[in-house]
Amino acid sequence: MIGTRNFIFKLIKSNSLKRTKCIRHYSKDNCPQEDETEPCFTFNPCVPAYPVNFCRPRTKYDVTFVYINDVPPKSGGRDIVDRASQTIFWTELARGFLVTLGHLFKEPATINYPFEKGPISPRFRGEHALRRYPSGEERCIACKLCEAVCPAQAITIDAEERTDGSRRAVRYDIDLTKCIFCGYCQEACPVDAIVEGPNFEYSTETHEELIYNKEKLLGNGDRWEPELASGIRDTHLYR
Repeated sequence: MIGTRNFIFKLIKSNSLKRTKCIRHYSKDNCPQEDETEPCFTFNPCVPAYPVNFCRPRTKYDVTFVYINDVPPKSGGRDIVDRASQTIFWTELARGFLVTLGHLFKEPATINYPFEKGPISPRFRGEHALRRYPSGEERCIACKLCEAVCPAQAITIDAEERTDGSRRAVRYDIDLTKCIFCGYCQEACPVDAIVEGPNFEYSTETHEELIYNKEKLLGNGDRWEPELASGIRDTHLYR
């Protein structure tokens, strides 16, 4: 504290403080002249202590207060009668019944699931699938980027080299009981092989049914290929 006080005194002695004109903002009730100005102090070097044309208010009468709480009820005779009638005749309850009655004649917002289904975003992350090229060749090149990036370690891949020198996966397993559906596998795949499709209706009764192998993932890809390709095309700006 003593060091700070000495520093301020040195600034004052070295004329580092200068007097400038700034506008003090008054309320209309307290200020006869709206453009009244008075001197205030601002620091000269670098950034001023307060913005330009600003003065710290001296008293509570120099500040315009805004009431942000709920407005208290009025105490006039008509106001008291209105509040008493609402309490006695339950007018709020009657208005609530009228709102309910009005919604009876409107079209319901619910849908008849599972015969009717709502729209799904193209970025929805549902059941996993492995895609193929239009020629029928598997897209997965067994680079194992999805296995490395998976935070839940739910993916297991075994690769082999074919006679033509290309790498392909001989084993691709996903344990959906571990998967957190973060979408990292889809983002890491360089050939858009592993994707999360729009299907969310794959509940099972056993744990083994949620361990997907390569054949099941390829079957999902063949089944949902139009939707998968459309989703990738619609979301290419976000990737």
